[in-house]
Amino acid sequence: MNLNQLRDDLSHSDPEIFAALVREETRQRAGLELVPSENYCFPEVLPLLGSAFTNKYAEGYPGRRYYGGQENTDEIELLARARATALFRAEHANVQPLSGSPMNQAVYLGLLNPGDTILAMDLSHGGHLTHGAPVSHMGRIFRFVRYKTAGPEGGIDYAALADTARKERPKLIVCGHSSYPREVNYATFQAIADEVGALTMADVSHVGGLIAGGVLENPLDHGFDVMTTTTHKSLRGPRGGLILCKAKHAKAIDASVFPGLQGGPHMNQVAATALTLKRAASDSFKSYAQQVLVNAQALAQALRDHQVTLVTGGTENHLMVLDTVTSFDMDGATAQRLLDRVALTTNKQVIPDDPNPPMRPSGLRLGTPAPTARGMGVAEMAIVGRLIATVLRSGENSDIVERARREVEALTSRFPVPGL
Repeated sequence: MNLNQLRDDLSHSDPEIFAALVREETRQRAGLELVPSENYCFPEVLPLLGSAFTNKYAEGYPGRRYYGGQENTDEIELLARARATALFRAEHANVQPLSGSPMNQAVYLGLLNPGDTILAMDLSHGGHLTHGAPVSHMGRIFRFVRYKTAGPEGGIDYAALADTARKERPKLIVCGHSSYPREVNYATFQAIADEVGALTMADVSHVGGLIAGGVLENPLDHGFDVMTTTTHKSLRGPRGGLILCKAKHAKAIDASVFPGLQGGPHMNQVAATALTLKRAASDSFKSYAQQVLVNAQALAQALRDHQVTLVTGGTENHLMVLDTVTSFDMDGATAQRLLDRVALTTNKQVIPDDPNPPMRPSGLRLGTPAPTARGMGVAEMAIVGRLIATVLRSGENSDIVERARREVEALTSRFPVPGL
């Protein structure tokens, strides 16, 4: 049965779900995704996620499954592992984590004991929920201490980080971020960890694709014990997680993923991950990764040209954070809502030591992976930067908002969404 027939059947069997699907496809086509953690997956990913592998339970690992009928699941998982280790120059890979949060939880629970100290980035300075936010379960199980950014360019304060590490003697130092617009000095992280006898983990979920594409540094090249990344975001794969580590940690990591944290892997997801890793090793993906960075620079410059204040003053990766209070005298939630009206999808974001609460923060986060996946370049980023500044300064003027909405629609109509 072909996809058109399946869609026709869905429209009759569950018209409410079908209508929501059609509306979402329309939203994605007509609007522009600027959330830096979102992307358009490779077209081949979608049919693999809906493939026969969805039907198969595959608890365990290749050659050691609990159910029969595993010859094909073993093949795709071994392919995914081999492609991951080759692409990221890793000694071992686990491709089973269902998503980013369980991926990181598996590392903590596999290498540490409850109550151990972990040094990780402060959430308001660019860290992630899974790096020990008090509201997370990991924040209750382990003792997290924080490092922050500092200075006019907002870089990580490595001197303060080293002082904290010497004082707290963490068992693990986590290097990773969700809203930090700068490149990371992995060599310095590793040197600090070596000094205090800590393990190192880099959560590169945001920039995994840029590392795969060779345009940002690979922490594994600097001696890190573990690197984790989601497989969507800049990698353009299915929603899932990937753990890469030194061989000496392989047994502990694998046991922590299964049976420690989760049961059967989603083999449709593993198949799509294997496909993604093959695509990410191509020359065309390297060009894509480079263009993501070029576009980020262009968007940042366009915003600065329109007197928009950026946290850290700019970007060295795929994302940037706007200080909306300084730039527009509005909180990030209001800015997000205004841009939604013109089909520019962004997300509100805390800024370093934000005085406002997370649901009404002082910033807005933008990224270029998704526009780049649609084929947009520097000229389009200049348009997007102008539109953002214009809309957020409009005072909700309906004429200005409507003109901007039409301009966004004209822009996106020239760049189809891959796979839709």
